[in-house]
Amino acid sequence: MFRKILFANEGSPAGDRALLYVEHLALVDNAEVIVLHAFQVPANYSTSDSYEELHQAFQKVAWSVVDDVVGEMERNGVRVRGLVREAPAARAILEVADEEGASLIVLGTRGPSSAQELLLGSVSTEVLRFSRCPVMTVP
Repeated sequence: MFRKILFANEGSPAGDRALLYVEHLALVDNAEVIVLHAFQVPANYSTSDSYEELHQAFQKVAWSVVDDVVGEMERNGVRVRGLVREAPAARAILEVADEEGASLIVLGTRGPSSAQELLLGSVSTEVLRFSRCPVMTVP
């Protein structure tokens, strides 16, 4: 049913819970999994002398999150590879899903954490709204 699953993981407990579903679906369908972590360095630091160091730190953490998940899946027999993107999370997820021809997007969700998120929407809400393929959110 699913041949390529995009797993958007932010390294949160919700992502850890979603990992179980992704692994199961990938093994049942012999699907390839793409683990994606998106990050953004806060714009107010862009003029700082240490911006490059900060950027490298963000990138290092992003790859650490991806590598941990990729390693876990590989140990469990899943065909998997990792990607890191510097972009707003929802945009990165939607772009990678289109570029890779994902047949399913899986992401953990923690629900709205503020009134602003409740009114404007969260990453998962934006992905659900604009995705061209099925989306599975795991609370």
